[in-house]
Amino acid sequence: MSIALIEKTHLELGGQQPSSSELLEMYRLMILIRTFENKIKELYSRGEVLGDPHLSSGQEAVAVGVCSVLEKSDYITSTHRAHGHSIAKGADINKLFAEVLGKKTGFCGGKGGTMHLADISVGLLCTCPIIGAGMPLALGAGLSAKLRGTNQVTVAFFGDGGNNQGTFHESLNLASIWKLPVIFVCENNQYAEATRVEAATAAKISDRGIAYSIPGIQVDGMDVLAIYGTMKEAVKRARTSLGPTLIEAVTYRYEGHTVRDDWSLYRSKEEIDRWKMKDPITNFQKDLFTIGILDEEKSTDISKSSEKIVERAYDFAMKSPEPEISEAFSDVFVTPDY
Repeated sequence: MSIALIEKTHLELGGQQPSSSELLEMYRLMILIRTFENKIKELYSRGEVLGDPHLSSGQEAVAVGVCSVLEKSDYITSTHRAHGHSIAKGADINKLFAEVLGKKTGFCGGKGGTMHLADISVGLLCTCPIIGAGMPLALGAGLSAKLRGTNQVTVAFFGDGGNNQGTFHESLNLASIWKLPVIFVCENNQYAEATRVEAATAAKISDRGIAYSIPGIQVDGMDVLAIYGTMKEAVKRARTSLGPTLIEAVTYRYEGHTVRDDWSLYRSKEEIDRWKMKDPITNFQKDLFTIGILDEEKSTDISKSSEKIVERAYDFAMKSPEPEISEAFSDVFVTPDY
């Protein structure tokens, strides 16, 4: 699908074809996300990361395909599995690493950690581990943009578990009524923690858009260009005041729900291996090799550059100070003595 999409003319794609530089940037970002998360996994095994990071290895195409279409001024909300979304939206990777390690130089002063990230400068409004909580927040951002006439788009990332929350239905309903510039992106990675999607969701997730009179599109979440093309249409619809879109990206996470999750209790290695045959980075690399945009030397350079970026970010975080005890109750809106 990727090769066919790349080889189509600009006219056939309706102006959706990314340039060679954009294709390379997509590849670079996917490599950077996986390199970053591999480093987090390594540090967790050494006891250097507090909490339980949720990794998105295997899902890089969704984050990159979606955010490659957005402007810096556009907004996103995300979930507990948000490193990839943050990097793809342009968040400062040094501050991201510092926040994950609980350092003062992090986005939230080291008090948010791996699941509570925000970088308003690039439109990363928040990441929230409460299932489905990001959708109403995205709704508010979309309403604000519409009232202010800024032509900004907001994307709400959520998982297949989030599609069964009341917030999902309430948010789609209001977004449709008010024709808000909000795009709901469900990363259907097959499992809500350890529960398979078929055991919890009766209908195809994308079909749920029908109930709220909005387009619902299921797309191959392992194909960055399929995501890119689908997002182009959704963003165009949002910016022309036609309202929201629901996108179900069918993808897969290679790791457990968290880094300490024993995934063998609910899925087999054979299942994971089957999905790895569709690896978004490996297959995109092959496509770029085929059309001559990428070669082994350039690919190696990108990998080495990503490793250096991540190591520099790690060094920055490790050299950063811990938050002061006196700051424990700063930046909060409800205090213990309310």
